Amino acid sequence: KVIPVIEACKEKAKAAGLWNFFMPPNSGQAHVDDTFEFEGTQLTNLEYALCAEEMGKIGWASEVFNCSAPDTGNMEVFHRYGTREQKEQWLGPLMRGEIRSAFLMTEPAVASSDATNIETSMVRDGDHYVINGRKWWSSGVGDPRCKVAIVMGKTDTSAKRHAQQSMMLMPMDAPGVTIERMLTVYGYDHAPHGHGEVVMKDVRVPVENVLLGEGRGLDIAQRPMGPGRIHHCMRTIDGAKTAIEAPPNRLHSRVSLGQPLRCPPSSEQRILTAPLDSKIPRVLAPTAVHSMD
Repeated sequence: KVIPVIEACKEKAKAAGLWNFFMPPNSGQAHVDDTFEFEGTQLTNLEYALCAEEMGKIGWASEVFNCSAPDTGNMEVFHRYGTREQKEQWLGPLMRGEIRSAFLMTEPAVASSDATNIETSMVRDGDHYVINGRKWWSSGVGDPRCKVAIVMGKTDTSAKRHAQQSMMLMPMDAPGVTIERMLTVYGYDHAPHGHGEVVMKDVRVPVENVLLGEGRGLDIAQRPMGPGRIHHCMRTIDGAKTAIEAPPNRLHSRVSLGQPLRCPPSSEQRILTAPLDSKIPRVLAPTAVHSMD
C-alpha cells in the first residue's frame, strides 16, 4: 500500500521546490528528444551526492524528494534516450511523482553482474517484440504505483558479445507479466517498494518500445549506473554515521558481568575506530563523483 505520511511529506517538499535533485545538467551530448523540459532542481552529480548523504539518515527520505531508486536511474534513461511520446507517457508522471517504475536486469540462472550473461529473449514478431524470461531482485515492483519497467534482454544472440542486448519499455500490466514472489533482505521485504521475482511469458510490446535501437542495451546501462552507485554510496555513508552514534550510549548504559559494557578496552576501541573507517568512503566518493562531472 501507499504510505500516507510519505505522500504528505512529498507534497511539502514539492511545494518548497525540493524536488528532482538528481538529474545533472545537460552535458552537451545530444538526446534522442530535446523538446521535453525536465522539471526540478538539476544539480551536478557532486552537489546531489551531498544531498543523497543527508537523505541516508532515514531509509525512505529520498522518496520524499522524488529521488529514490530505481526511479532516478530510469528517469535519466527516459530523459536521454526516450522519444517525446515515451517521455509524455512515462517520464512526465515519474517526474511528478505520480507513478513508480522498475528496472529488470538480474536473473536467477546466471551471474547477472556480467550483463552479457543475460538470457531473457526479445524476439521480433512483426510490429512487436515477444519477451520471455525470469528476473529477480527487481526493485520497485511491489509498489502498487509501479506502472512501467525497463527490461534488459537479448534481441540478437548472433551479434557481437556486447551488441546482443537491448532495453525495452514494458508496461507492468501487460499480459504475461507475473510477479511470482517478493524477496527479503535480512528478513525484511522493504514494503511497499519491495524486490520481486518477475516472470515474463510471451509478453508483447510494440517495436517502438525499444530504447535507442537494437543492440544498445549495454551502452544505455552504463549511463545511469555510474551516478546511481554514487547515490547509493553516499546514502549508505550517512546511514552508517547514524548507526555509529547508537553504540556509545549502549556501552555506557548496559551492564554485563558486574561492569559496564565499555570496560573491556576492545569494546571502546571498536567504537572509536568505526567513525574513522566511515570517513574513507566519505572522501573517496565525492572525489569520484567530481571526476564524473
